[in-house]
Amino acid sequence: MVTARIPPIQCLLSFEALARLRSVTVAADELSVTPSAVSHRIRQLESQLGFKLFGRSDFSLSVEGTAYLAQVRLALKALESPLGGSAPSKSTQLRLAVTPTFSRQILLPRLALFRHAYPDVELILQVSIPLLNVTAEGADLEVRFGAGGYSGVESVCILSDEVFPVCSPEYLHEFGPFEGFDTAADVARARLIRSPLEPWRTWFQHCGIDLPEPREGSQFNDVGLTLDAAVAGFGVALARSKLGLAWLDSGRLIRLSPRAVASPHHHFLCWKPGTLERWECAAFVDWLKLSLA
Repeated sequence: MVTARIPPIQCLLSFEALARLRSVTVAADELSVTPSAVSHRIRQLESQLGFKLFGRSDFSLSVEGTAYLAQVRLALKALESPLGGSAPSKSTQLRLAVTPTFSRQILLPRLALFRHAYPDVELILQVSIPLLNVTAEGADLEVRFGAGGYSGVESVCILSDEVFPVCSPEYLHEFGPFEGFDTAADVARARLIRSPLEPWRTWFQHCGIDLPEPREGSQFNDVGLTLDAAVAGFGVALARSKLGLAWLDSGRLIRLSPRAVASPHHHFLCWKPGTLERWECAAFVDWLKLSLA
């Protein structure tokens, strides 16, 4: 029987250190070798495996590298176990503050892939309030929703979206038709559900409707609650195409226009300077960017 060739242990140690520390120099110091040796070991490992482990010059992992890193860490942990026994389980905690609807509709359906890739990371989720920058307690990483440009933190835009008007089938039957909901006359016949997360002026400007932001009507500060209110017949709401997909696919809400306009608000993943020096935080940022690409 032909046995598959196992990569040299020094190559695996160099790969794990570089993926965690994201610096050839720092990894070399930890391993007590030269930076050149680390680089040579990575090239040797990639040559044997037949794929690239890192996708960019900042040592962000490739898709294949992310999956392989999880296997390497499990193997190295098994080698650390004392003879005849097992090493005590030691998880690494990562606290993530995330907005409610993004968590339910975007993040949670994908988290099984992260858990599979990084079984040694214990992810702790807590709710943050969109636009108000309020979290239950300190978090390592935070998903914020807004226009960006947050002070005191580094960030990356992870999700942009388009908006369009929606309502329930029952509301449309009772108060419609609206013929595209792109005229002042259509808007005047409808009850508008308000939200500071999706101002109506975005839609009005796109359609050339000369109306101010509505000051009356039900208001909600959560995307999911806004859409649930539309399902309950409160009126017409602006829905985001990605966050609102479940409501549209189920038929609970109906698009009133084939038009869509880019929302001025986006989802950002934020962290304080220095946070990505922790391998688990850097790994989650890389994973989420790839997952939503």
